[in-house]
Amino acid sequence: MRERSRSPPTTRLFPQEILKRRSTVDPCPVPGLMEALIPREDESHGGTEEVPEELRDRAIEMAVSLRRDPATRSGALRRVGDQLGINPETLRNWVQQAEIDAGERAGTTTAEAKRIAQLEREVKELRRANDILKTASAFFAAAELDRRIK
Repeated sequence: MRERSRSPPTTRLFPQEILKRRSTVDPCPVPGLMEALIPREDESHGGTEEVPEELRDRAIEMAVSLRRDPATRSGALRRVGDQLGINPETLRNWVQQAEIDAGERAGTTTAEAKRIAQLEREVKELRRANDILKTASAFFAAAELDRRIK
């Protein structure tokens, strides 16, 4: 029987350790990828709830005004995002939703989305209540049959 050569056990490297070991000769093909894997110290996850409403409104206003001017349209979202420290894709989503809410673009408005979510929660609760009532009526029907047989 042939003996297999055993390689030394591999240790799991965390993003910080990978960054320390990475040489400048071997750059990451996606800039910022490894940095994004490092857990944040403030335990935040980068969601929209962390952006103040005033900053969000100002970013949307700046992006919309720059996109309306043909001279500054190209790359407007990236420039505004870089200036304010907001991901350009996040800003693009905000601008699209603002355009939908203003009626400039087809889609579900924020108010409609909230109403739909509320109605879906209500339907879920009513279905749950219906199931409970069906189970209860079956239980009492079975009890009535048992009572009649005796």
